[in-house]
Amino acid sequence: MLSQKAPIGIFDSGYGGLTILNEIRKVMPQYDYLYLGDNARSPYGSRSFEIVYKFTLQAVKKLFSFGCPLVILACNTASAKALRSIQQQDLPLMEDPTRRVLGVIRPTIEIIDQLSSTKHVGILATEGTVGSHSYPIEIGKLFPSLVVHEEACPMWVPLVENGEYNSPGADFFVRKHLEALLSKDRAIDTIVLGCTHYPLLREKIQQYLPSFVHIVAQGEYVATSLKDYLLRHRDMEQRLSKEGTTRYLSTEQESKFVEKASVFLQESILAEQIIID
Repeated sequence: MLSQKAPIGIFDSGYGGLTILNEIRKVMPQYDYLYLGDNARSPYGSRSFEIVYKFTLQAVKKLFSFGCPLVILACNTASAKALRSIQQQDLPLMEDPTRRVLGVIRPTIEIIDQLSSTKHVGILATEGTVGSHSYPIEIGKLFPSLVVHEEACPMWVPLVENGEYNSPGADFFVRKHLEALLSKDRAIDTIVLGCTHYPLLREKIQQYLPSFVHIVAQGEYVATSLKDYLLRHRDMEQRLSKEGTTRYLSTEQESKFVEKASVFLQESILAEQIIID
């Protein structure tokens, strides 16, 4: 096991994980972060379990190779399709089995029961996340009495990544999927944005929802959960470097990553292109 301190690794298949990174840095600005986006092979949402698992494991190993003792899968699809296999099958067999990989689904659902009065919850997510049924499964483990309905929104990620999330065209797709979700259950009073891109659509989503419906964006809950995790796992916390820096890696060409990332970040950044295999 390496004794040298290292950053927290943040992985996403695309750019939405930058919304998670932003919230984590707000809560814990003192740590160093290494963000890796597999942008050349995104989106993961419509890919099979086997491919998502393969690609995610490759990315996790790449972040481990940079010394990260802790990796956050800031991607719902990767969390849904790959996290458990990596935690249970791969980590114990690695050179340093004390490293950890965490996802974004569990921290998000832990708050659901407190937020919902009707105990009827909706999930808006990609096709891959909805197809995995990870949210209903995990919610069922913690809160079996909650009623959960899902709605896949395949056009929302392209809208965000192309900077169209405030366009009139976005209204059509937002309204379409919200109406479809609520038509399944009019008692829904809490909706989880189960994709890291969706917070950029939050204002538009709010326009087409009844005022009593609570919108749950993941970033703040993931950040709070991570802070609590490090307070409870001091051995891991002591392995993290604390210079307040962030480094960006992408499988896409640097200039394209920086251009797209500007949609999610309110700052100028530099990025490095890498290969993961």
